Amino acid sequence: MKAILHLAWKSLNNRKATALLTILTVAISVTLLLGVERVRTQAKASFANTISGTDLIVGSRAGSVNLLLYSVFRIGNATNNIDWKSYQEITSHRSVKWAIPISLGDSHRGFRVIGTNSDYFEHYKYGKKQPLNFDKGLPFTGLFETVVGAEVARKLNYKLGDEIIIAHGISDKSFNRHDNLPFKVVGILSPTGTPVDRSVHVSLEAIEAIHVGWESGARLGPTPEAELLLQQQFKPKQITAFMVGLNSKIQTFALQRYINTYSKEPLSAIMPGIALHELWQMMSIAEQALLIVSGFVVITGLLGMLSSLLTSLNERRREMAILRATGARPSHIFFLLISEATFLTALGVLLGSTMLYGLLFLAQPFILTHFGMYIEITPLNIYELTLLAVVQVAGILVGIIPAIRAYQHSLSDGMTIKI
Repeated sequence: MKAILHLAWKSLNNRKATALLTILTVAISVTLLLGVERVRTQAKASFANTISGTDLIVGSRAGSVNLLLYSVFRIGNATNNIDWKSYQEITSHRSVKWAIPISLGDSHRGFRVIGTNSDYFEHYKYGKKQPLNFDKGLPFTGLFETVVGAEVARKLNYKLGDEIIIAHGISDKSFNRHDNLPFKVVGILSPTGTPVDRSVHVSLEAIEAIHVGWESGARLGPTPEAELLLQQQFKPKQITAFMVGLNSKIQTFALQRYINTYSKEPLSAIMPGIALHELWQMMSIAEQALLIVSGFVVITGLLGMLSSLLTSLNERRREMAILRATGARPSHIFFLLISEATFLTALGVLLGSTMLYGLLFLAQPFILTHFGMYIEITPLNIYELTLLAVVQVAGILVGIIPAIRAYQHSLSDGMTIKI
């Protein structure tokens, strides 16, 4: 058997160009298969790790998935705002332990601006109930102070003490910037791998202050200067959503029912875990389609290997006959072809796995910046190793077809090739 394996390796080495193309074909298909699986699982993990320890998310009446997307993932916009008095009344409920108000609608150079208060830095959790930590600085205390996420600071090269300009609305254009009211960076958060990294945080009072004169959604006249605004006392009038932590999990459904039937304005209260499950159910068809496509790519790669082996077999019939003439049994010829297919598949799997990690290393910053999804580079898990084993076994099975043909060739057929 050792001699057959050595002979198979030598045979492939003599056909380097064909062998390399076959290996590359298998490698690309393996890379796509593992890449789709890695992105699928990491996307779920990244979304699931975005928020932790929050029992309810409350917003204006809307679908649970939409509320989850704009309040947690900063995707989309709210259908309406929540009156501040409603927030105060609900959060004063005996079952509420803490609450984090959130005001959305502004931006800074493509990053969302989040209006909130000190409870955000104290109670917001991500991952496995990990708190937010400051890489530099402290939470905002002044009216025109801001705390930026790690990705904002990295991409825009912000340091403590820098001043930034907030724009009205999602589009950051010159005509909708609050350019006479700069915010001073007083804190930079540590990386979390969540949308927090791509957020600019200011106080709720600051949101009210910068919108003086913008009540209709556009600048109607000169905006008061910062010195004049600092002399005034601002209180929030409306917020976009708020997160709630309860004293006991048992009280979740009772409070949810109370909020959903709130008489003063139409509100929705959702449980993040259930809403996230609904989101994945909506995405399941796309997931299955991606897996099917990647499966067909693997099949295509293996069929390419089969075509290569069959083509080379016709060219090697004299070689097989000579091996038979020198004492090789039909079984030896059979295992020679099986060994070649095994080598080609194994090398393709190895190269494909290496290419996967290379692509992940290069694409990780891009995916985080543009899609807000942190792809963690980890060793292959059991499921991924199982997929590779299936590909390897499939490659061996594919090699059986040319091996059987070589097995059936007679000595005289090999010595007299028909042209």
